Formats: sequence, structure tokens, C-alpha cells
Amino acid sequence: MPRSPLLMGVVNVTPDSFSDGGRWLEPEAAVRHGRELLAAGADILDIGGESTRPGATRPLVGEELGRVIPVISALAAEGAVVSVDTMRAEVAEAAVGAGATIVNDVSGGLADPGILDVVAASGATYVAMHWRAHADHMRDFAVYDGPGGVVAAVRDELAVRVDAILAAGVAPAKIVLDPGLGFAKRPEHNWELLRHLDVLQGLGRPLLVGASRKSFLGSLLASGGAARPVGEREHANTALTVHLAQQGVWGLRVHDVRAASDALQVVARLSEPTTEE
Repeated sequence: MPRSPLLMGVVNVTPDSFSDGGRWLEPEAAVRHGRELLAAGADILDIGGESTRPGATRPLVGEELGRVIPVISALAAEGAVVSVDTMRAEVAEAAVGAGATIVNDVSGGLADPGILDVVAASGATYVAMHWRAHADHMRDFAVYDGPGGVVAAVRDELAVRVDAILAAGVAPAKIVLDPGLGFAKRPEHNWELLRHLDVLQGLGRPLLVGASRKSFLGSLLASGGAARPVGEREHANTALTVHLAQQGVWGLRVHDVRAASDALQVVARLSEPTTEE
């Protein structure tokens, strides 16, 4: 039976991403890492040239283009399904031209509304994440005091983004939503969203979830007042992978593709019909 959800392997072509900043900054290293993720079971490679960790500053457009386009071109030419992780219309347009078929926009079109026109014209799949502000000050917007708390707020704000995306001419079947774990959200907000993904699925769009190695897992596993280091959160993320697969999400954005793939194979095997010997 086909494995579900899809695995989107992370290729950070950045010097400052929270998990592996700098390891894949050189194009040759990033391409090599992309090939390794495909061999480990990735369905999609998500290539990004801008860190969105809390407090990060933005690169110049030219810097972002120089980081991602050579990597996208090389991997797409080898047959990989490539997603570009960008908030900029100019980068999205160049990435699609280089072979990307998915635009993963953490701002959902708020940072650069022109990105919606690029997506509509290209026919690419568009991932719209829940977002309120850029990384350097998004923590100031982690307030969800209205009725229904964070779940209702994220649902309603994503619904507004869906209307804008459709109005730009993006095909309904090409829209994927992301709850934006960790973006203008405190740990308790992330857990609440994960408990109520069915509410977001009620919007009628596939869901991509990116929880891999994020700080709310580090906080959960804290010892002696110190969060668990980034590289030591994978067991928790594997447990979450199983949960998310059981919730029927469309995709998971992960760093350790092998661990996630192994977990999904177990879930798939357990869901097969029982046969009598």
C-alpha cells in the first residue's frame, strides 16, 4: 500500500538555520545532502535559502537566489520532486523556472503578495503556512486571546489566506496548508494545535506539518532547566510522526528522513488487513 503521509526532506542552504545552519551552504554539499535524503526515503526535497528561526535576519534577494537556484536546478534535473522554501515572488519564479514544482511559503502570501501570481501562472502546488510576522519579531505576535484560542485563530486566519490564494487564480487542488508550529507560537500553542488538527482539516485542504527538531520538543524534554539540544530531539519527533500519520496529514517536513520513513512503514504495516495463516 502507498505510504502516507509524504516526507518532505529539509535542505537548508543557509549559514544560520536553527538545526543545521552552515552544513549544506555550499551548492555541492546541498546537492549531495539532497541525494542522501532521497535515498533515505524522501518524497520531496524542500530547499530554502533563508533561515526563519526566531530572531533571524533576512538575506538579500540576490543572496537567496544564489543559494537555492543551483541546488534546485541540479536536483530537479536528476528527477527529484523539489519544493522551494521562500517568501519572495522573485525567488519563487526563478525556482519554478529551475524545476521546482512546489512553492512552500511560510508567510502564506503575506510577506510578498506577488508570490500568489507567480504560483497561479506556473501551476505549482502552493503550501501556505500560518504566519503573523517575520522571524526577527514574530514572538511579539504569539498572543491568542480570542474565543477558541490558538486553534480558532489559526483556522480563521488560514481561511482568509485560502480566499486570497483562490482569488489570485491558484487552482483549489494545488493548495496545501501548514499550521506553522513555532511561528509566533509558544510551546503550549503548538501542542494545542497538534491536538486539534481535525479543526484545521475542516478547511478542506491537505495539511503539511513541520515539527521536526523544533524548540517546543526541546522544552518538553528539558533537563535541569535546559532544553534538550536540537540534535537530541529525534526520538520525540518519531513518536510525533506516528501520531501525525494517524491523523491523516498530507505531508511531514522532516530533517531525519530515515527515522520518519521507518516510523511510517511501521504505521502502514499495522494498518494492513489481518490475514489468517
